[in-house]
Amino acid sequence: MDYITYFKRLEYIKEMIAAGSLKSPNQIAKAFSCTEKTVRNMINKLREQGLEVYYCRKNKKYMFKV
Repeated sequence: MDYITYFKRLEYIKEMIAAGSLKSPNQIAKAFSCTEKTVRNMINKLREQGLEVYYCRKNKKYMFKV
């Protein structure tokens, strides 16, 4: 995957988390035609960039810490 595609996918994941609609890596993996591991790596990349992303078990979705 080239850098531009990777960057666009990271942006899409951020938008999904901000909208409260990213429930599982499987959901995005199907949309991107990739593995769940790749999606988890992308979420970890967002964390490395300083975003505080966590999975809320109560709401069963990824969220940003406020």
